[in-house]
Amino acid sequence: MAPTEQRATTLWSPAPKAVLFDIDGTLVDSNYLHVDAWARAFEKVGHPVESWRIHRSIGLDSDRLLDALLGDEVDEFGDRAKDLHSEFYRASTGRLRPLPGAVELLHALSDAGVRVVLATSAPKEELEILLGVLDSDDALHATTSSDDVGTAKPEPDIVNVALERAGVDVSEALFVGDAVWDIEAAARASLGAIGVRTGGISLGELMDAGALQVFDDAAAVLADFESRRADQ
Repeated sequence: MAPTEQRATTLWSPAPKAVLFDIDGTLVDSNYLHVDAWARAFEKVGHPVESWRIHRSIGLDSDRLLDALLGDEVDEFGDRAKDLHSEFYRASTGRLRPLPGAVELLHALSDAGVRVVLATSAPKEELEILLGVLDSDDALHATTSSDDVGTAKPEPDIVNVALERAGVDVSEALFVGDAVWDIEAAARASLGAIGVRTGGISLGELMDAGALQVFDDAAAVLADFESRRADQ
């Protein structure tokens, strides 16, 4: 799919010095495993939540997700549901796969001299699993995890940490994510963001959140990057 809409500047001219990536739903096909794990967790604690409502909250800080989905009962069920989600998710990680073009995009950017930083607030144990799925450590400049911040997206904290580890100014970087919360976090850090639809969020919602462009997946981002570089 070609990019849908763009602002006055192009994405790759000049090429950014760093590209920051969300992982879940952007590089690894994990969002629906998280939905399933949360659905099973809420069912087990006696507070079932419809899967579509869970999906709408994937990518949020876990405390905000629990507040949104449990409401007044978060104090009663929240901690247990969070523990159960982790348990059910870990049991399903054998089903994780890289999304189309994800590995190739990381390596293409790295080979072009762009610093690749994985900007996630996933717990360290989940990050290690995701890194194993991607098997692209040689293309990575740095990573982040939940140990680095107190509050996850849509707060900009993790984006700011990733920018610091990239060693670049905000004007020299781009962010790639699949959720509205990713785009909002980047915007709060004054960082331009690319949206991908692999997390199951619509093009319109990602654009409304402030995405510079929206692509179907990492493979489409890679094709755009390579075509723009070929034209230069």
